[in-house]
Amino acid sequence: MLRRQLQRQGIHVGRRHMGTLMQRMGIQALCPQPGTSKRHPHHKVYPYLLRKVAIRRANQVWALDTTYIPMKRGFVYLTAVVDVASRRVLAHKVAITLEACHASEVIEQAFARFGVPEIVNTDQGSQFTADEFTHAVLSRGCRLSMDGKGAWRDNVFVERLWRTIKYERVYSPVWASSSTIRIFMVARVQNECAMGPAHIPNMTNL
Repeated sequence: MLRRQLQRQGIHVGRRHMGTLMQRMGIQALCPQPGTSKRHPHHKVYPYLLRKVAIRRANQVWALDTTYIPMKRGFVYLTAVVDVASRRVLAHKVAITLEACHASEVIEQAFARFGVPEIVNTDQGSQFTADEFTHAVLSRGCRLSMDGKGAWRDNVFVERLWRTIKYERVYSPVWASSSTIRIFMVARVQNECAMGPAHIPNMTNL
């Protein structure tokens, strides 16, 4: 991004040289920290069910993911449930730990408000492969789908949300507290609801 900005200003710098200059100046690229998708070696991993599936209606497929949000002091984790067809945020939670109880709580919130989907898709993070979360999903009669290891593209539906949120707000000012993140997410969801039902495209995950 910085290299492209310089090119627009007529300053042409090679990719490697750009990296060297950034290192000398102590500049780092903005990217989420690793760990939110770390797999537990003893947990069962479910197969990915969405390949070449046409997603046309609400409550057909929900996607869950957790991302890392830096603050002035420390960091928090933001977990969200998104309806893939409408791209609507159904539920979310901010927490200071990465545990299955938070994933279970946020999916239960979505169940209570919007009913039960046919498929719930997640990555292979330990918070999603834990018995507490898988039971919460399977006991409702949903099928559980999990992305391939390291295949972020499989859960691109939520990755788009993270990209929007982070570059819209997170990586501009640094969050002062977890409360400000909660307020921002609530306002965002309320704004989506005020806009009415989103256009539902014929989405096929290739």
